[in-house]
Amino acid sequence: MSKMMPRALRILPLAAALSAGLVFAENTARTFPDTLAAQEQAYRKGVVSVSHPLAAEAGARMLEEGGNAIDAAAAIQFALNVVEPQFSGIGGGGFMMIHLAKTNETFIVDSREKAPAAATPDMFLNQTFAAASTSGHSVGVPGTVLGVETALAKWGTKSLAQTLQPAITLADSGFRINRFLSADINNERTALQPEAQALFRLPGGAPLPEGHLLRQPDLAKTFRLIAAQGSQVFYKGEIAKAIVEAQKRSNPALGSAGVGRMALSDLAAYDVAIRQPVEGDYRGVKVKSMSPPSSGGLTVIQMLKMLEQFPIGDADQGFGFGSTRTLHVMTEAMRLGFADRAVWMGDEDFVPVPKRGLISSCYLSERRQLIKPDQRLATAAAGDPRACDTADAGDAPLRLAGLEEEKGVHTTHFSVVDRDGNVVSYTTTIENTWGTGIVVPGYGFLLNNELTDFNFTPTRNAATGNPGANDVEPFKRPRSSMSPTMLFYQGKPVAAYGSPGGATIINSVLNVTLNLVDHRMSIQQAIDAPRWSVTSAAGTITCERGITAETLQGLAALGHQVPQVNGAPACASTIGSVQGIVIDLKNGKQYGGADQRREGTVIGIREVGG
Repeated sequence: MSKMMPRALRILPLAAALSAGLVFAENTARTFPDTLAAQEQAYRKGVVSVSHPLAAEAGARMLEEGGNAIDAAAAIQFALNVVEPQFSGIGGGGFMMIHLAKTNETFIVDSREKAPAAATPDMFLNQTFAAASTSGHSVGVPGTVLGVETALAKWGTKSLAQTLQPAITLADSGFRINRFLSADINNERTALQPEAQALFRLPGGAPLPEGHLLRQPDLAKTFRLIAAQGSQVFYKGEIAKAIVEAQKRSNPALGSAGVGRMALSDLAAYDVAIRQPVEGDYRGVKVKSMSPPSSGGLTVIQMLKMLEQFPIGDADQGFGFGSTRTLHVMTEAMRLGFADRAVWMGDEDFVPVPKRGLISSCYLSERRQLIKPDQRLATAAAGDPRACDTADAGDAPLRLAGLEEEKGVHTTHFSVVDRDGNVVSYTTTIENTWGTGIVVPGYGFLLNNELTDFNFTPTRNAATGNPGANDVEPFKRPRSSMSPTMLFYQGKPVAAYGSPGGATIINSVLNVTLNLVDHRMSIQQAIDAPRWSVTSAAGTITCERGITAETLQGLAALGHQVPQVNGAPACASTIGSVQGIVIDLKNGKQYGGADQRREGTVIGIREVGG
C-alpha cells in the first residue's frame, strides 16, 4: 500500500497547478478502471458487502437461491434490524439506489421518514438535541417497510415473506453479539425506556457483554406479521397502533412538549418516492448519487468539481495521498460545499432546491476559484447558485444562517451486485445510535429520531434570501447526508459504495471516490485508507490515524485548526464504515471491499480464479 504514504511536496504556482490538473484528468480518464480490484478476490455470480457477517449471509443466501440484487438487499436490511438494531431497522428509513442492467436504468427508492401532519417549524425551538432526540417528539413516520416492499414488488424476484425469513430465524434463534454492538449498548439510550433496558441489558442494568446470545422474540413476531400481511399491518394495522402509542413517550426534560405528534392517519398516508440520482462528471467518470431530500449527492459532486482543477494523486506535484496540499484543497472544498448545503438543500417536494445550479459549471467556475493551493480561505460563505439554475435569480442579498449542531452519526450502508449485473447501493438508518431509545412495546423494534435532522431554529427569511430549505413542515422529509453512490465508466457501472456517519457520510464518500479515481487504489485499499472530514464552513477538522504529523504541521502553517492529541497535532477519530463492490468491465468479474471499522464482510457467489 505504498501509494497511500504521503510524499514530499514540490509547490507549484496556481496557474501551473491548474494546468497540471487538466493533464492529470486526461490521463485518469484513460486508465481509471484498471486498478479498482487489484488485490481483491474475484466472483461472477454476485457479491454482497455488508457491515455484519450474519446480514451478509442473509443476502448471499438470496443470491444463491436465484434471487437478484433487490432480493438480497431486502434480506440484508431485515437481518441488519436484528444484528445491528442500534443503526437501522423497520422503525427508520433510507435510500436504496438501484441500477438495472437490462434497461441500463439507475434510480432511487426514497423511503426517508416524513414529518407528521401536526409538525410545525418551531417544534424544536429552544430544545437540546439530547432531550429532543430521546423523545417521541422526534419520531418521523417510518419508511423502510414500504420502501423494501415497493422495491421487491417492482424489481425483485422473491416475495416479502421470503426475504424476511433469514431475519425471522436470527431473531428467534438469537446470535452472539459482537464487540461493536456490546460497546454501543453501553449507551444511556438503552436504559431510558423499560423495553430497551429489558432487551439490551442484564437484570440489574449492566449492558449485555460481547458474546451474549441475544434473542428477540417480539421482533420475530413483528416480522411474521409483515410476512403474512404485508406493509398494511405496519401502516394501518396493529403495528401502526403500537407505533402511535409508543411515540407518545417523552423525555422528562421536555415534559408534555416532547410527546410525539404522529397519528394513525400519518402512517396510513405514508408513501415512498422514486427519484432520479444527481449526476456529475469527474475526470471522465460519471458519478451518480442521492438527490434531495439528501444533501449528499449534490455536495459530493460540488466538491469533486471544485477539486478537479488540481492534479490530485500526483505526488511529484505535491498532491499525493495524505499530503498537505491534497488535504488543504479537500478541506477548502468541504468548507465551501457545506456552506452551500446549510442554505440551499432540503426536500425539493416542498422547497425549490437549485440542484442544477449547485453543480453547474456556471456556478462552480466561480466557487473553485476561491480555493488557493497555498492559502486558507478566511471565510467560507454560501454562494448563490440561482442565476445558474433559472433565468431569474432575484436580487435579495444572501446571508448564511447559523449552522445547526451535528446530529446523529450512526447509520449503515451495504452494496450488492448480482449475476446479471444489477446493482444496489443502500444507506439505511434510525438516525442516532439507538434512535430515540424507544422500543415499540410487544413488537421489538426501535423508533427513529429522524425529525431532529430538521433545523431546530427556523431559518426561512425573505429579507436575507434564505429559503428555509430544511425547516420543519408537515409531511416533509428532513434533510439527509446519506449518499449511496455509483460510479459509471463508458456508460456502465463500475463501483457502488456509501457510508454511515451523519454529515461525515458526504466526506467518506468523497474520500473513497478520490482514492479510487485519483490515487489509483483498489476498492479495499480505498476503504482502508485513513479519512479526512470537515462538516462546516468554519473548517473544524476530524481525521483518522495514518495522517502524518508533518502533514498536519503543514496544514497548521496554512492556518487550519488541526486536531491535537496530548498537545501535539494528531488524528485519532474513526469516520464512517464504507461497504462497496466493483465490476471489471473487461471480463465481468465482480469484487467487494468491506470496512473493518465495523465487522465488514464480503461474500461472493461461485468464486473464480484471480
